[in-house]
Amino acid sequence: MNGRVLNVGLIGLGEVAQVVHLPVLQSLPEQYRIAAICDISPKLLAHVGSQYGVDKLYTDMKELVRQEDLDVVFVLNSDEYHADCAIEAANQGKHVLIEKPMCLTFAEAEAIIEARDRNGVHIMIGYMRRYAASFVQAVQEIGGLDNITYARVRDIIGQNHFFIRPTSRTVMFDDIPEEAKADRKERAERLGREATGLEPDSPLFSFYRLLAGLGSHDLSAMREAIGMPKACLGAKLSTHKDSIFLNAILDYGTFSVTYETGMDQQGRFDAHVEVYASRKTVKVQYDTPYIRHLPTKLHIYETEGEAYTESVIRPTLTDPYTLEMKHLYDVITNDYAPKTTPEDAREDLYIFQMIMNALQS
Repeated sequence: MNGRVLNVGLIGLGEVAQVVHLPVLQSLPEQYRIAAICDISPKLLAHVGSQYGVDKLYTDMKELVRQEDLDVVFVLNSDEYHADCAIEAANQGKHVLIEKPMCLTFAEAEAIIEARDRNGVHIMIGYMRRYAASFVQAVQEIGGLDNITYARVRDIIGQNHFFIRPTSRTVMFDDIPEEAKADRKERAERLGREATGLEPDSPLFSFYRLLAGLGSHDLSAMREAIGMPKACLGAKLSTHKDSIFLNAILDYGTFSVTYETGMDQQGRFDAHVEVYASRKTVKVQYDTPYIRHLPTKLHIYETEGEAYTESVIRPTLTDPYTLEMKHLYDVITNDYAPKTTPEDAREDLYIFQMIMNALQS
C-alpha cells in the first residue's frame, strides 16, 4: 500500500450498497474514504449520509461525477443505468467500479469500452466471486488437471430477504419520483428488446434479466476457470408462480458443462463450480454474499493408487468483496488493468445469447 486514500462516490444506495459496499469501504479506511453518495430517493440519501457521515449528497448522478476530488465512482444502481453512469464518470476522468452485470446489450458494452479508452481511466466489473481466495486457488488447481472430462455450474438460491432480514438492517423509503419509475420501466423494455429481440410479454423477456443478474456470477467464474463454451446444445426453462429454473448444456468440444440456476422460496444458497478430471475433482462452494464472512470453500477430491482423499480448504475468512476492493485499490494506485475488465464482461453477453437462442429454438 502506498499511503494514498481514494475518495469514492457511490451511485445507488440499495441493498447491496447498504449490506456490502458501504460497510466494506468503511472497514478499509487506509485505502478508501466515502466522499459522496447519490440516490433518487431523497430520504434514503439523507439517512445513509447521516449514518456514514457523508455531506456530499446528490440525487443526480451527473452532479456527483463532477465532484472534483473523487478518484473512483461505484455504479451500484439498477442495471438499466450502469452504462450511462459509467460513461458519465469516465468522461469526468473518474475510475469506475460497475456492479455486475456490467450492462445488458452489446452496444452498451462497446460504449463503456470506448469511454474508458478515450478518457484513460480504469473500469472494473464487480464479479466478487472471482476474487474469493478459494476460487483463485481453484483456478490454479484446474489449470493443472490433465484432461477435463465434465463440469457442473450450479446457482440455486432463495430470495435475498431470507439472508438479509435476520442479519442486516436495511432501509428503503417510498419517495422515488413517479417519473423515475416510468423512466426505468421504459429503459428496461427498450434494452430488453435490443438484447433479446422479444417483447415484454414473452416469458423469456423477463428471464433475460435473471440470466444477466444471477447468471453473470456463475458464467463469469466458469469462463475464468475453464474458458468460453463453443455453443449451448440445449436449454429448458421451468417457471411457476413463485419459482424459476434453468437447465442448460454447454459444449466445450471434448466435454460438456451442465449449468443449473434458479430461484424459489427456500431459505438456502447452493452455488458452486465443479470441474472433473479422471482422477481429480475441484469444486468451489459459495455461500450467500449478504452474510459477508461466511467462508467460500475449496473442495478437492483425488485418487492416487488405492488412496482416495477429500480435502476441504478455507484459505481465509476475508470476504470476496474485501479482496475485490483491495484489488481495485491496487489497480488504481499502481495503474494496471483489473482482472475483470469490460472486455471480459462482454463475453458474458455472448453466453447469454447462446442460452437464449437455445431456449427459443
